[in-house]
Amino acid sequence: MPIPETLQKAWDSASEFTKSGEPEKALEILRSEAWDACVNNMQKARTLRYAGDAGMMLGETDTAGQKRHWQKAHKNYRSALNFDPKDKETRRSMNKLASMMDEKAISLGVGMQMFDEGNPTPLGLMAMLVAGMLLLVSFKVISDWFDDSENTVVTLEISYTPAGSSESTIALIEIELYEDEAPIHVENFLLLAERNEYDFTIFHRIIDNFMIQGGDYERQDGTGGGAAKWYGYCNGKQYDSSNNLYTSDTCAESSWTIPDEADNGLLHEPGVLAMAKTSSPNTGSSQFYIVPEDSTPSHLDGVHTVFGRVLSGIDHVTAISEVPTDGGDRPLEEVRLIRVAVND
Repeated sequence: MPIPETLQKAWDSASEFTKSGEPEKALEILRSEAWDACVNNMQKARTLRYAGDAGMMLGETDTAGQKRHWQKAHKNYRSALNFDPKDKETRRSMNKLASMMDEKAISLGVGMQMFDEGNPTPLGLMAMLVAGMLLLVSFKVISDWFDDSENTVVTLEISYTPAGSSESTIALIEIELYEDEAPIHVENFLLLAERNEYDFTIFHRIIDNFMIQGGDYERQDGTGGGAAKWYGYCNGKQYDSSNNLYTSDTCAESSWTIPDEADNGLLHEPGVLAMAKTSSPNTGSSQFYIVPEDSTPSHLDGVHTVFGRVLSGIDHVTAISEVPTDGGDRPLEEVRLIRVAVND
């Protein structure tokens, strides 16, 4: 497919601005002109690569903000690889930036990882991105790649035995949390993670081509859990049978639930993190699910709240969704969430 003239012109201008030491102008062109002109994933990947190049240059010229600029540039490179995992030029640029950041003792901003597709990274500690996400249709989410704001990223460390294997493996799955779109869900999830409630829990419900579900820190079977704090709902209700307002004192902690935020515009696409609940409104608490690469459960849109998306490790999510299960969708071999780490 030919490159649109508007897009090529924007790329050329952005490249010239970056080379001439004006990366801010390059980023503005990429944000305001290039992105909207992209018509396929390869063009989006290239646009994000140019954004990474500009961010790398910006970090070199603005030493006071170097850490922020370089972490953002690294994020843009990773996002580019989501769209085009085989782009060697993007991977080379990302590796170069990672080395520069390592020399300055700047974290990549995505948490600790040991392997990239089974191989040590150049730093020996950080994993580069694995096979990626499909097109993000929300403008808000897409524009975040160029924005200076930073969402919280968490790393899920999961132990599981892939289908057809006799040996367990450790997965590191990075997830960006959407604090603006689902502030209550994100706060609740982070509070539970910081209290180590999720540590050593299991994924008790796994359905191939649909989702993997965990987070029941109370009973480990999908019948337990509770919100991290009182959000005004007791099993989805604000008033008891006598029409008295529930309070944190009159509702058992295991029955604390949170209000739905399902109308936030985020859709059920491959890689999203969403809140599990009953069929009744406002009954989410601690349980969550992650959608694998081969699933788009759009029937859940507007019902279950999406509050995050996988940045890396989506291949592990898909592999976990394919493990053998019993008649109740419980995995035959334990799939254990070792911990949820909140990245710096």
